[in-house]
Amino acid sequence: MEEVKSRKKVDANADHLTADSKTSKLENGNVEGKKVHLAWNNTYLLLLFLLLPVIIRLCQDGCLPPDSPWSILSYEALWDWDALYLVLAHTVLQAVLYYLPAGKVLEGKIGHTGKRLRYNINALHAFITTTALLGLLYHNGLVRASFIFHKTGPIISATVVVSLILSYIWYLKSFWASEKELVDYGEKGNFLQDFFQGREIDPRIGKIDIKQFCMVRIGFIGWGLVNVSFLMTDIKRNGTPSLSLLLVVTFQLLYVLDTCIDEESILFTKEYTEDGIGFIMTLGEFMWIPFFSTLQAYYLLHRPFQLCYWAVPPILLLYLAGFAIYYLSGEQKDGYRLNPKDPAYSHLETIETGTGKNLLVSGWFGWLRHPNYLGDIMMHLAWSLPCGFSSWIPYCSFVSCLNILRKRAEETEKECAEKYGLAWKEYCRRVKYKLLPYVY
Repeated sequence: MEEVKSRKKVDANADHLTADSKTSKLENGNVEGKKVHLAWNNTYLLLLFLLLPVIIRLCQDGCLPPDSPWSILSYEALWDWDALYLVLAHTVLQAVLYYLPAGKVLEGKIGHTGKRLRYNINALHAFITTTALLGLLYHNGLVRASFIFHKTGPIISATVVVSLILSYIWYLKSFWASEKELVDYGEKGNFLQDFFQGREIDPRIGKIDIKQFCMVRIGFIGWGLVNVSFLMTDIKRNGTPSLSLLLVVTFQLLYVLDTCIDEESILFTKEYTEDGIGFIMTLGEFMWIPFFSTLQAYYLLHRPFQLCYWAVPPILLLYLAGFAIYYLSGEQKDGYRLNPKDPAYSHLETIETGTGKNLLVSGWFGWLRHPNYLGDIMMHLAWSLPCGFSSWIPYCSFVSCLNILRKRAEETEKECAEKYGLAWKEYCRRVKYKLLPYVY
């Protein structure tokens, strides 16, 4: 599930490829055509369904002080009807805010009807509106600042229920889609596979693109709101937030805001352009992103850590350097793909391939093969460090991110080697390192 969080500005094939034209991959539709996807084992799918909520709850219980009893098996930590109402209210609110007459409307790839799909790009406005509404409710005493903090267990259970219901809707809806809009797993009639992995590539309800809605409006905005709630809890409890918690929440909110501002970059990702949306992806956005990603803040609320002032500058520097690498390398890749003749990118050196596309071999991608991955990893480490080193729990998301991006780099390079042959070998000869200069 961490893959979902670390997908932004990640191309479906390679981080640094571009068509020699002024149109993007999104505008041209599916470039590579339909491919056969790997079908997961049914036993593995069932284990994911059973274990993902348990893993989250175990991690949260691991955030408790050592002498605290574990709450995972208590009924109060499993279900609360108010938690279900909260999840449903958030889902409905984000669906309504999708129609906000703000932001821009982006024309994307050609759908199965033969018309270009349109996307409302207004996640930033939705996030600001939702946060303002939360603050207004809190100011008027209609919600408690600590509600999410004290009800994380029941909220997680509620997200599982809502995800199951919505995923069944996605599954039923897919039977009205054309064959070319369905994911090809190489076999048909496997209910668990279709339900868990998803059948339809571009499902929509009204004007709402379901993937875009779940990925950004539920996942990232939910992540931001949980962090805001945790910050409000600390302020309510102590008057002012601790330095450690403030750093963690600030770093993660900047990451969320960047995603909301650059929402359209999600439309280029592999999950978006190739995969279906089923229970696994839906649960990932409703549960994993908002609660696995916020373990650091949850940990600090239970086990406050007094961060030394001298430790702040290096942590801040690590985060800012990671964000700069992550953002600037993504901008260079996307900018060059959109218009290689732009003066800002026309000076970059490239290697020609036999496919009509070029490989960037200067700039950020002449320094490292996957610089945006490195930036992402650095940011994950930076918002874990304020928790200290007395527990491994705050570093779970960092380790998960590192592992996911390492595997994705390997998969990407294997695909590029098959597709670009000698050109890719030459690129690897000139740019030797994948994720860490002079190390790996």
